[in-house]
Amino acid sequence: MAKKPNKLKARLPRGFADRSAEDIRATDEMIGKIRKVYEQYGFDPVETPAFEYTDCLGKFLPDTDRPNAGVFSVQDEDEQWMSLRYDLTAPLARHVSENINEIQLPYRTYRAGWVFRNEKPGPGRFRQFMQFDADTVGAPGVQADAEMCMMMADTMEALGIPRGDYVIRVNNRKVLDGVLAAIGLGGEEHDERRLTVLRALDKFDKFGIEGVKLLLGDGRKDDSGDFTPGAKLSAEQVELVLSIFELQIEDTDGDRISVQNASKKIEELDESGLYHDGLSQLSDLNRLVRASGYAENRIKIDPSVVRGLEYYTGTVFEAELLFDVTNEKGDVVQFGSVGGGGRYDGLVKRFTGRDVPATGFSMGVSRLMTALKNLGKLGTADVVAPVLVTVMDGDVAALGRYQKMVQDLRAAGIRAEMYQGNWKKFGNQLKYADRRNCPVAIIQGSDEREAGEIQVKDLIEGKRLSEEITDNITWRESRPAQVTVKEAELIETVRSILNGQADDRQRASEA
Repeated sequence: MAKKPNKLKARLPRGFADRSAEDIRATDEMIGKIRKVYEQYGFDPVETPAFEYTDCLGKFLPDTDRPNAGVFSVQDEDEQWMSLRYDLTAPLARHVSENINEIQLPYRTYRAGWVFRNEKPGPGRFRQFMQFDADTVGAPGVQADAEMCMMMADTMEALGIPRGDYVIRVNNRKVLDGVLAAIGLGGEEHDERRLTVLRALDKFDKFGIEGVKLLLGDGRKDDSGDFTPGAKLSAEQVELVLSIFELQIEDTDGDRISVQNASKKIEELDESGLYHDGLSQLSDLNRLVRASGYAENRIKIDPSVVRGLEYYTGTVFEAELLFDVTNEKGDVVQFGSVGGGGRYDGLVKRFTGRDVPATGFSMGVSRLMTALKNLGKLGTADVVAPVLVTVMDGDVAALGRYQKMVQDLRAAGIRAEMYQGNWKKFGNQLKYADRRNCPVAIIQGSDEREAGEIQVKDLIEGKRLSEEITDNITWRESRPAQVTVKEAELIETVRSILNGQADDRQRASEA
């Protein structure tokens, strides 16, 4: 006897998620609001593919025989490695470089798309997620960075996040690079160790100052016992690095940066001048956003902003939500970052050899969706299920008549479908309509067809009547749940029922 083959087990890869119709529609609604802000600022859309050659994605990726640490990679037929994009910024730099002679600089563009990271998944941490970016390529001035921060703030408010529940936090990587140069970590030979320091600083919001100290030193063990190796800095180096958190904007004139004694020591050690240049740019940006009407409760200089990627060269910024939520451990915490970005003047130069400055930011669409759910501002508009045209006869002529009803409803702008299952069990058709939450069912058997009539059943009202009405007087005074009309009156009758249901939903939402 032949052995039956084992059934294939349906399973979703870890770190990936299916999306429901509700989530997709809510995402589309949210992206539409973001797009409107970007368009108002004069940005135009562009799209790049999900795969790029691995070497084009950036020097922050490891150089190994199979370069899949951090990215998902495959080898093409010509033995070149390709990877799913890690973000939307590196692909934009490749696109600009390939089309540098045709693109009008400054090039102001936006794009939404999926990005992929080959990292350990966890609660709220996915390997595939959507970003929505905006970038200005070819603009060297800090005013372009300031505009990005203002556009981030305007986007938050366009999504319904009230002032006081968000802030755009700003720093400058030149300040950080100056610190690292001062402690002897300048130059390409220290790239990997320098990136470890930056990633440690980027964990300030998550682990606090003591956690960052451990990551700058020998390393840190988390609650699960996993150990993260540190940057191996000396105690003196750790002290100097942490001094960046002492930077403040002076309240006297609102546009100068004040520093404490430890930071002044760094300025003395920084022969590159990066530290001083970074402070100067922060002062200029602060003045620009204040002159444009953006107060500190919307855009704020914050030295704890790092951004973990190596390619940032100047201003860096993050959009942070300030309201409290309960995390997966049951702790009440601030929601945190939903996007960020900064200046990356070296990415295009990698391809062209010429200086092409650039700045931009990325919104985390999934994080924003979670935030808007917490605020009760996500996808509140109901999508009405389709009107169902039931099937009483299955011959070709009858099916043609039912399909004609569906097409007439659709032509009138009414969402509709014809039942496509086993038509011989009419009860199953009504069960289907109930599960789909269909608002109306259209019924025409042979008797109705001979009389030129159609039964129109208000399924929402019928459900309410069966659940709520117990006496004959209320039943007689209620809206009829089923009516018989002439075929020519179908569209008008269905539209009237749908309008009545819409009025009921509106009254219920206002109650």
